[in-house]
Amino acid sequence: QSIGCDDYLGSDKVIDKCGICGGDNTACKVVSGVFKHTLTNLGYHKIVEIPEGATKINITEMSKSNNYLALRSRSGRSIINGNWAIDRPGRYEGGGTMFTYKRPNEISSTAGESFLADGPTNEVLDVYMIHQQPNPGIHYEYIIPGDNVISPQLLAHRRPGEPLNGQLGMPESTNQEDEDLHRETDTLTGQSAGTFPVIQPGRFPSHQPENQVPAVQPPRQNREHNWKQIGKTECTTTCGKGSQYPVFHCVNRITHEEVSESYCDSSTKPIPEEEACNLFPCPAFWDIGEWSECSKTCGLGMQHRQILCRQMYANRTLTVQQYRCHHLEKPETTSTCQLKICSEWQIRTEWTSCSVPCGVGQRTRDVKCVSNLGDIVDDEECNMKLRPNDIENCDMGPCAKSWFLTEWSDRCSAECGDGVRTRSVVCMTNHVSSLPLEGCGNNRPSETTPCNNGPCAGKVEWFAGGWTQCSTECGSGSQQREVICVRKTEGNFDVLNPYECSYLEKPPSQQSCYLKPCGSKWFHTEWSTCSKSCEGGFRVREVRCLSDDMTASTQCDPQLKPEEKEPCNTQDCIPEIDENCKDKYYNCNVVVQARLCVYTYYKTACCASCTRVANRQSGFLGRR
Repeated sequence: QSIGCDDYLGSDKVIDKCGICGGDNTACKVVSGVFKHTLTNLGYHKIVEIPEGATKINITEMSKSNNYLALRSRSGRSIINGNWAIDRPGRYEGGGTMFTYKRPNEISSTAGESFLADGPTNEVLDVYMIHQQPNPGIHYEYIIPGDNVISPQLLAHRRPGEPLNGQLGMPESTNQEDEDLHRETDTLTGQSAGTFPVIQPGRFPSHQPENQVPAVQPPRQNREHNWKQIGKTECTTTCGKGSQYPVFHCVNRITHEEVSESYCDSSTKPIPEEEACNLFPCPAFWDIGEWSECSKTCGLGMQHRQILCRQMYANRTLTVQQYRCHHLEKPETTSTCQLKICSEWQIRTEWTSCSVPCGVGQRTRDVKCVSNLGDIVDDEECNMKLRPNDIENCDMGPCAKSWFLTEWSDRCSAECGDGVRTRSVVCMTNHVSSLPLEGCGNNRPSETTPCNNGPCAGKVEWFAGGWTQCSTECGSGSQQREVICVRKTEGNFDVLNPYECSYLEKPPSQQSCYLKPCGSKWFHTEWSTCSKSCEGGFRVREVRCLSDDMTASTQCDPQLKPEEKEPCNTQDCIPEIDENCKDKYYNCNVVVQARLCVYTYYKTACCASCTRVANRQSGFLGRR
């Protein structure tokens, strides 16, 4: 069976939040709230006041920030983070209790700072915030005793069945009994009424009520033995003011030999009193704080930590001047850090072709953010300020226009006599930059050319010959036939003047024809002017594959594509002979070898030789 908080076996009583064994949480009051004020000035700002007697203290920052919590007593003594010095997380004594200061430092953590203490406090404490950035909110909570409640500390020192300030058990007391209890505790502690003093063990009232039978005093022991101090306990610290207590043993008064404590009167045993020891201060030391978060989430960054010179005295660690730690090497306050290698931009493809054949268009390329493992990641993981362009404008030059022509048809429109051959002519934008054309103009090339396949034989009356083949192998064309006025004779036909047949309806001599869709055909412009007048130049034309509706196509036979470039003017250059430019001296070759032609005198005296050299040099540079 379990033991309850009242020390009875099998009891189910537990201590409530007020610290009362078997209580119902009504003997105290929970004070809580959130400090959400918007602060403007940097520095210390008071958040909340923790009264004397408070327990279960919890001061917590609602989310992580660059602010700090601070704690000091009403007397002005700094307990945590005072005087602009930031303490390390840990346990700090103040106000009669021990505070646990927490400051999560993990990068992934979003929890804020906190002060925790069980209490009770023996003085008023003030909580501050060192404001450096917007306040995320500070939650505070503590418990204070209710009115007319017996102190939890008083109950904690009472054993089951032991009188409570002269009262046996815990019957429901009258108001008069409560008042007597408070007056009695006030007398013991010297505190004003209405407070809840801490009653120390062994300090209960020594008098007993009238209806209480005095306890039987133990018999006096033989005076042959008495209590003697034989030494002291070990000092609690080696420096900085510790404490120790005298040690008393029972000894023989004559021989001073130690004997069992039963030989001495326990009521006369001296109460050990605390004594200070090792009062000299401890050596100063460097108090090393936690590293801050890395300044960069990837790549090389910096992190900082606080280094304070501290010294221990009277169970407290104080911040002192740094010269006291000069005998020690000061740790580094900054350090480089790297959480991971940064992702970087990679250009995955070359620029595409310009979106237009002439004029201003756009071209693109593939740019990706790639991690150090080679994986493609979101663009946000790379520095957007360093992102290479993945689209840019491109200028393909001005758009000119030229006449585009097909080859002449192979067939003549007439099987005999005069006929025509045809070709297609269309004005389109041309993309050969060396052609200085801005428009097709009115000089449209001819679409027909005459042809003759020989004389035709005579016919009778209006004689219509057979239709010629279509003038085009595909698309729209024309057909012709011979229509003549003839006279039939025996085995022969005599051709007459057309007026001889004018009274007859003359059959048509031409009609349109359409064999099949042409599909795609090669069109080309006229040849450009030759790039040189002699010694071999070249000329160009633009060739395009066009469909029936004169739009660009890829269905033409590549082997039938007309040439786009050909040589021209391959003949040698013949310098013009100037009768006024002659050599006046026989040794002008020496002038040329000595490179004196740059001077006006020699250039005139040896005009022919210097001119030949100049022409050769210009031709050499032109070929280069």
